[in-house]
Amino acid sequence: MDWVKIIHLLCVMGWMTSIFAVPRALIYWRREWDRIGEFGPLGDLTVRLYRFSAGLAVIALGTGLWLGWFWGWPVWVHVKLALVALLAAHYLWTGHLVLRARKGQFGESDTYLRVFNEISVIGTIAILWVVVVKPF
Repeated sequence: MDWVKIIHLLCVMGWMTSIFAVPRALIYWRREWDRIGEFGPLGDLTVRLYRFSAGLAVIALGTGLWLGWFWGWPVWVHVKLALVALLAAHYLWTGHLVLRARKGQFGESDTYLRVFNEISVIGTIAILWVVVVKPF
């Protein structure tokens, strides 16, 4: 079971990198688009990072469910899964923003993307608190 935990943590770390980095990269991608008027290297990097982390997210979710099953679904695992579902929704919305950006549609302001980015940090802190403290 330790190997499942290791794989879970490794994939979560990779997924979280994208959750934190892609909204910030969208800010810089928009600036690059305004400067050169086309899909440039920063856009390519952002799309690749999002796409790569999607696979890590699937593995992280799968191993997390396996661990929840192994532990007998204590209440804290249910709370963690609810918070992870919210973070996954955030990630899917980020994917929507990336798809629009590929078409040159940058509708959100820098401020919106910065706040959007910080929401994921708060969600991650909540998940870590539940996992470490196990309050339920």
